[in-house]
Amino acid sequence: MDTEAQPTERDRSSSPEPEAAEDRSRFAFPARVTDWLPGGWITLTLFACLAFLLVLNAFVAQPFQIPSGSMEQGLRIGDRVLVNKLAYRFGAEPRRGDVVVFDGTGYFGDADYIKRVVGVGGDRVVCCDKEGRIEVNGRSVDETAFLYPGDTPSTVPFYVEVPDGTLFVLGDHRSDSSDSRDHLGSPGGGMIPVKDVIGRADWIVWPYAHWTHLTRPAAYARVPAAGGTHG
Repeated sequence: MDTEAQPTERDRSSSPEPEAAEDRSRFAFPARVTDWLPGGWITLTLFACLAFLLVLNAFVAQPFQIPSGSMEQGLRIGDRVLVNKLAYRFGAEPRRGDVVVFDGTGYFGDADYIKRVVGVGGDRVVCCDKEGRIEVNGRSVDETAFLYPGDTPSTVPFYVEVPDGTLFVLGDHRSDSSDSRDHLGSPGGGMIPVKDVIGRADWIVWPYAHWTHLTRPAAYARVPAAGGTHG
């Protein structure tokens, strides 16, 4: 008797060939693309990385090079900061002490700028108190932790009420900064619309020796909001 087992229908149906065919079809389109592209898989990988970087730059984070000494000594000319573009996209608003990058077109000039937020919508910002400090909503702010050594908070006296939806911004190097003080008579009264803020500067990423996380100074923590509660 021939006892050799004969393949059954179930044995034939369990053959791995259909799975292999599925794998081939899964990679068929990339394979066709790489056949068409000069450089094959290397070129396709480079294009994928470029697309990822473009999306990242447009919606998540963007590098910004410090163009002047207006934010010294914390941010020096040539430093590159990473701007968090998601910081204010989901209902959050800029807060006093944040370092922000904004489009100054029509207000400061046709360029992007980086400054520190000193007043937000509804705030009263005054220079200066009896000790030469800036007051926000009646509270004096000690800026010595970040103000450029030797600078005073402002040599120009001012009293401003910040309209809703706008920001009053100053550079940390006050004697070398063109900021809201210098544009009080310009369109917008020196205020920056929140909608024109590109994002918050969160990190110095270059040069490596300057690498640091930019945090909100504690000096603003005790400033009351315009309505009387603390912000």
